[in-house]
Amino acid sequence: MKILVRMIFASLVFGAAAIAMAQSPGNQETAVIRPQPRSEFDLQVFVDGRPLTEYFARGRTYIEALEGAEYELRIHNPLPERVAVALSVDGLNTIDARHTSAWNASKWVIEPYGTITIGGWQMSSERARRFYFTTERDSYAAKLGQTTNLGVISAVVFRERRHYPMPVVPPSQSRRDDQREQQSGGVSKSQRADASKAPRSEAVIADDDYAATGIGRSVRNAVTWIQMDLESQPAAEMSIRYEFYSALLKLGIVPRSYSENYPLRRRENSRGFSPEPR
Repeated sequence: MKILVRMIFASLVFGAAAIAMAQSPGNQETAVIRPQPRSEFDLQVFVDGRPLTEYFARGRTYIEALEGAEYELRIHNPLPERVAVALSVDGLNTIDARHTSAWNASKWVIEPYGTITIGGWQMSSERARRFYFTTERDSYAAKLGQTTNLGVISAVVFRERRHYPMPVVPPSQSRRDDQREQQSGGVSKSQRADASKAPRSEAVIADDDYAATGIGRSVRNAVTWIQMDLESQPAAEMSIRYEFYSALLKLGIVPRSYSENYPLRRRENSRGFSPEPR
């Protein structure tokens, strides 16, 4: 089955990457830190060039969201062939902000044995807007009225059926119009239409105590279109749950330790007078 694929050229912000667009039909416990195998498909979250610590519990992978911090997503392809990856944040595709199945989603393309870094929402053929950790109320999903799937990053990988170059297919005029509107206003007509169809109840569930992803500063990230033929069954599926530290404590994902930033530690160290000088 043929699908349209969009290729992202390397930029200083995101690094070498590529995208694809499909148009075809419990109990509390302390988590363990998961090692990062490079012989498998790998999804990691980076802040300031460093991967965030991952905790494995309840059959899921968790990370701590650092409020206000910009972050990037890195995906590694261990295969000697090109693959396409449907990548969503808070249930929204990172390319067009739509909520679809993985098969029908726009996809990023990774070269053989390659690693891509995705640092934001793709807003047009030239620009993207950075990811950053924020509250539910301030999130991009809340702005679109799509707050059902906050706090999750998901990647679904599809292998290429054919392994030779295919002709470039330019985007349609309607998509160019949507991209220009996205670049100027941040949200396209189609996205606003999707938001208007969201249940009213979604607008009131957003909470400042829980983490989500915002739509941040604009950066350059040029794209073009190519064509690929993908296998219909995913080769891999990866998912990361993220929460603020307080929520990870409530879930029992991290131990309730006395860290320097933990308020109870500060209170336990309170003294009536300063120590006498020696």
